[in-house]
Amino acid sequence: QLQASGGGLVQAGGSLRLSCAASGRTFSRSSMAWFRQTPGKEREFVAAMRLSGDSTYYAASVKGRFTISGDYAKNTVYLQMNSLKPEDTAVYYCAAGATPGTTRPGEYVYWGQGTLVTVSS
Repeated sequence: QLQASGGGLVQAGGSLRLSCAASGRTFSRSSMAWFRQTPGKEREFVAAMRLSGDSTYYAASVKGRFTISGDYAKNTVYLQMNSLKPEDTAVYYCAAGATPGTTRPGEYVYWGQGTLVTVSS
C-alpha cells in the first residue's frame, strides 16, 4: 500500500514537499515514482528513483525544480517541488513496482491515492 501526502495550495514560485510511504512490502529494488494528472489528460511521468540506489530520473518539465529522494529505512519517497508554476497544478500520484527508470505508468503495479497540488498565479 502506498500513502501519499503533502499536497496543497501554494503561490507560484513557492515550494511543497510530497511524501509517499509504502507499507506491507519493500520496494528497495524496484522503481518508486511520481506521476501527475490533470482532467482530460493522460497521467504524466514526473520523477522516479530506486530506494536502494542513487539513480534518479526526471521529466524535462520539472528537472532543476523538483527533487526526488528516499528514505530506505522508512520505505518512503519524497518529492521536493520548488519554483512551482501554475502548470504544475495536478493530482500527484506515487507509484511503485516497475523496473528502475521506467516512465510509463502502465508498468507500475502499485499506486497510491492522489494528492492535489494547486499552484496559483
